[in-house]
Amino acid sequence: MRITQEGLKREVGVWGLSANIVNIIVGAGIFVLPAIVAEIMGTQAVIAYLFCGFLIALVMLCFAEAGSKVTHSGGGYAYIETAFGPYPGFLAAIFLLMGSIFSDAAVSNALVEILGLVFPVFKNQYVRVLTLFVIFAGLATLNVVGVKQGIGLVKINTVAKLIPLLLLVTIGWKDVQLANLYWESAPTIQQFGEASLILFFAFQGGDAGLTIGGEIKNPQKTVPRAIFIGISFVLLLYILIQTVSQGVLGNELTNFKEAPLAETARIVFGPVGYTLLFIGAGISMFGMLSGQILNLPRVFFRLAVDGVIPIAKLASIHHKFKTPYVSILLYAGLGFTIASLGGFRQLAVIASASMLLVYFGVSLSVIQLRKTKANSPGEFKIPFGYTVPIISAGIILYFLSNLSGREIQGILILIGILTFLYFLLKILNKNKVI
Repeated sequence: MRITQEGLKREVGVWGLSANIVNIIVGAGIFVLPAIVAEIMGTQAVIAYLFCGFLIALVMLCFAEAGSKVTHSGGGYAYIETAFGPYPGFLAAIFLLMGSIFSDAAVSNALVEILGLVFPVFKNQYVRVLTLFVIFAGLATLNVVGVKQGIGLVKINTVAKLIPLLLLVTIGWKDVQLANLYWESAPTIQQFGEASLILFFAFQGGDAGLTIGGEIKNPQKTVPRAIFIGISFVLLLYILIQTVSQGVLGNELTNFKEAPLAETARIVFGPVGYTLLFIGAGISMFGMLSGQILNLPRVFFRLAVDGVIPIAKLASIHHKFKTPYVSILLYAGLGFTIASLGGFRQLAVIASASMLLVYFGVSLSVIQLRKTKANSPGEFKIPFGYTVPIISAGIILYFLSNLSGREIQGILILIGILTFLYFLLKILNKNKVI
């Protein structure tokens, strides 16, 4: 068995890596998005799924190559910083954190919305905000005192979200009406772009499955095969979910934006099915939030330790619990604040846009790293020259072009503010003010 320089054993094969990718991608979004995508594109929604699946496959190949050249921690921001320097790395780090925080805010809103279907009191604005506070404060507290997700909880969460979905797409065909799947007209370019941008929310995150690169057996062959298997499974599952829910509910699908799959299951299985999908969605959403608040504050912590964000407090370790408590509290506090101000759909678009900016930087970093870093034995290299990173970057730009004028303006203003803060912090840090 091969041991890497870091002392890690290469034990993860094709199927293990494929399962890791699937587990990370299939999260909370797919329980909510079918109704939203159907509202935009109708029965032609499958086209948007195919396009998003194609993009995420290209992006993950870029992550695989960049990750084989840049072996230290940090993911997308580390690849961009190594390729282009600290300033682009700083921007990538902020957009990475933004994407994660807005994603958490969107999912927490979706969780409260589905609770409101059973308990109407959660639809009250004050109760909604209080519930969001309890969710973020509770998870932050657990992580500050050092509570971690055990592998048992991970397995339970995975089964809880996959088994109901697989049952629905397998048995649900008995209630599908083909008339509900008839294409009456082709979608417009605007509809396609809008649907793809928000649907990408359900596909992002798969790059995290490649972070175990030092433990993958024969990565040159294992990585592309696992990406193909993992993305193909996710894409097939998502298309079947959209098709079954559209085929069962027809035009009524758009009336159940809070829990479209639970309503589909109610027709297919009766009240038991509704409860099963409802609980499965809730567990998946809560599990996703728990994992995010466990892991992502460590990015704040790492950035502070590395000096990318020169704020020493973010690198503080709790004297008793030995956890990065300031970073945890900051991350959870930002998530709660943003969740309180928006709903699922708006926050999902912002989360997708933020992550797309990071993915765009990673796609370009592949080209730059090939020019600046010599190939080493065992590194993974995408075939067909620069074709994959160039196509990936081009599609991402198309996705981003579907943002509204105000959203594009907001991103440009944010980049300007971050640029000012970066150089200000650099000056203050140089003068030992921070």
